[in-house]
Amino acid sequence: MLDLGFVRAHLDVVEAKLRARAADPAALLGDFRALDKSRREAITQSEQLKARRNELSQQVGALKKAGKHDEAEAVMAETRALKDKLDELDKSAASLDEQLRFALARIPNLTRDEVPTGASEADNKVMKTWGEPRKFDFAPKSHWDIGAALGILDLDRATKLSGARFAVYMGAGARLERALVSFMLDLHTQKQGYKEVLPPFMVNSKSLFGTGQLPKFSEDLFRCSDADAEAASRGEFKDNDHWLIPTAEVPVTNLYRDEILDEARLPLALTAYTPCFRAEAGAAGKDTRGIIRQHQFQKVEMVKFTRPDQSEAEHEKLTRDAEEILETLGLPYRRMLLCTTDTGFSSAKTYDLEVWLPGQNLYREISSCSNFDAFQARRANIRYRPSAGGAKAKPEFVHTLNGSGLAVGRTWVAIVENYQQADGSVVVPEALRPYLGGIERIEKEL
Repeated sequence: MLDLGFVRAHLDVVEAKLRARAADPAALLGDFRALDKSRREAITQSEQLKARRNELSQQVGALKKAGKHDEAEAVMAETRALKDKLDELDKSAASLDEQLRFALARIPNLTRDEVPTGASEADNKVMKTWGEPRKFDFAPKSHWDIGAALGILDLDRATKLSGARFAVYMGAGARLERALVSFMLDLHTQKQGYKEVLPPFMVNSKSLFGTGQLPKFSEDLFRCSDADAEAASRGEFKDNDHWLIPTAEVPVTNLYRDEILDEARLPLALTAYTPCFRAEAGAAGKDTRGIIRQHQFQKVEMVKFTRPDQSEAEHEKLTRDAEEILETLGLPYRRMLLCTTDTGFSSAKTYDLEVWLPGQNLYREISSCSNFDAFQARRANIRYRPSAGGAKAKPEFVHTLNGSGLAVGRTWVAIVENYQQADGSVVVPEALRPYLGGIERIEKEL
């Protein structure tokens, strides 16, 4: 969420940034100036009436003390009338405040100035490439054909169990998925300085509001029977309803919701493995084959909490931490700086890492690494207390960051396609062999 004072003082900048995202400022903000003016006028009138009420209360006391009871009664009648007006003004101010907060909740984050303005993903900027795509002496196959031929991926039975966009991994395929999770977590915790977290896989509406999924993206979420999507769309967020998480970013970021962190703890780096659940409401007809776009998938996530002056450097480091996994596995990739229209709702700046998939002859996103500035922290009320000034120092909002480290299923795809052999087998990358009991090659299973 953006700071109200900033929006008020820099409304032209906010509107320009929204247009750069291909968003309509009028549709998102409405008549922001008029709404804000009405709210402030209601507050000002309320304060004036309260001051007048206090003045009258003092008069009542003085008149009673002087024995002027009739005059005191008249002043008391005026005080009662003021109370009714105050109640109306307070209700009006509260209603306007709620409208203003809901308007702010619908505004996406402002992208940083270095983010390229663009109309689509075609305007994303290639920042670097790593590794040379392998030259095959045979026509490389897609992962769904390789997986089916080896007996390690069964999409047909997954459809029987759950419908489209689900997968069943079998034998070495299941072991490969599990090995990737352990490998990623070990690298993050043992080398890169993250603390491992195992959070709940269901969260309440307030958590989803904190990271920016609600109210805008309720259609992309799976809700449990007690979740009220209609209330969420109105900006009413409850503690006792539940949604399946779309990513570990949601529970891990919200660990510190409504808390004040000590500055000495920053930057704080956490990593978590979770399944992720996405309705993919806006993805009809996209990636219907294979396991690229699933309703349920596994992911290892990295989340950071930093001081504002640390966040840019920590964003670069977090992105490098994700890149190290790809490099250790020997998977060619490129780093993309997303343009304004491709940058996520809550993000101020995002790098996408795209891995090369020879079976599909394209680069495919495998990690998004984002800096949210104070946007999520303001929504979730996550602050830190600067060490200068001691216990009396005024708390400030942290900056939050997160990135996939990595999407496990897509890493599975990248390994199967990049390490496929002419005889249909798949060579296991050296770094993963200890996690697979020393297996060097995945071959057809009965």
